[in-house]
Amino acid sequence: MPIEAERLKHLYPLDSLRPEHLEVVAREVDVLEIGHGHELFKAGEEDETTYYLLSGIVTGEYPDGKRKDIAADSLQGRYPIGDLMPRRFTARVLSLAATIASIDRRFLERMITLDQLTRSPSFKLLDKNADGNRWIFRLLQSHALRRVPAGNLERLFSRFEEIEVAAGQTIVREGDDGDYFYVIKDGAASVSQAGDGDPAVVAYLVRGDSFGEDALLSNSVRNATVTMMKAGRLMRLGKSDFGELLKQPNVDWITPGKASILVRQGAGIVDVRLPEEFEERSIRGAVNMPLYRLREYAVDLDKDQSYVCYCNTGERSAAAAFILTKLGFEAYALAGGLSAMVKQMQKKAAPGA
Repeated sequence: MPIEAERLKHLYPLDSLRPEHLEVVAREVDVLEIGHGHELFKAGEEDETTYYLLSGIVTGEYPDGKRKDIAADSLQGRYPIGDLMPRRFTARVLSLAATIASIDRRFLERMITLDQLTRSPSFKLLDKNADGNRWIFRLLQSHALRRVPAGNLERLFSRFEEIEVAAGQTIVREGDDGDYFYVIKDGAASVSQAGDGDPAVVAYLVRGDSFGEDALLSNSVRNATVTMMKAGRLMRLGKSDFGELLKQPNVDWITPGKASILVRQGAGIVDVRLPEEFEERSIRGAVNMPLYRLREYAVDLDKDQSYVCYCNTGERSAAAAFILTKLGFEAYALAGGLSAMVKQMQKKAAPGA
């Protein structure tokens, strides 16, 4: 069931997103209407879904017998339901019925990462016209770019080249070697294939659609011809950049166990989430430097000290560690994010550990 962005804008951290980014998130949300007693998740489980309560009441039952009730119209109702991994409680619908919004956690983290990166003056591609950014959103959802790690997003957008194209211009030709990956920023194109017969149009491409990745991913020749039907602008990424940016970014990842040792040796901890996320739960001793203000805050950091960056899943911290490393710091991204560190702490606290 589709949902209007208006219904999401009071939820945290969705309320921090630019309107156009919230619209993208809304299109990826699944809305569930569920009845009394329905179980959303169990304590101890790990999954990839973030849940928000839009109406009704959900109860959380902890393994030690404690319980808390969450009403959609309460302050707690603004936050994701028990989003820390592994799940700390079992969540069931307490009211007669409830409306739940669910979304892939990593996709949400990537959109938050993008939102914060675009607030930096160094991000040159953001169009003042919200519709002009459609190509960026479609790009993040494309088959080829879904695998791009969040830590590579800044480099990805900095390497795109914008070119003007004319109606009737052939951009790629079937049988040629692959050289670029393309995204249509403005204009429209047709895709045709000949095979062993006469060329036939098999698809049409409009603003936000991408093409050219198949030959680059498979290191083979173009499997179709793409011709502009309408003049416009293309964003293109060279073959070498495309190959490099599909790989893990040049970031040093660190496990929770090694991070604990590093911190005991004097490393700093940087929480790159938003302030309300930090206030709700954070690692002891961490300082809050939201990703979108990291360059501004970095002047207060000591370059003789190393730093461990963390967020909820590792998406934003990968981007943060890359930025800090580029600024001359020794920085690490915490693998698994806050949830992994909490799990490590619970393991240490367990009897006999």
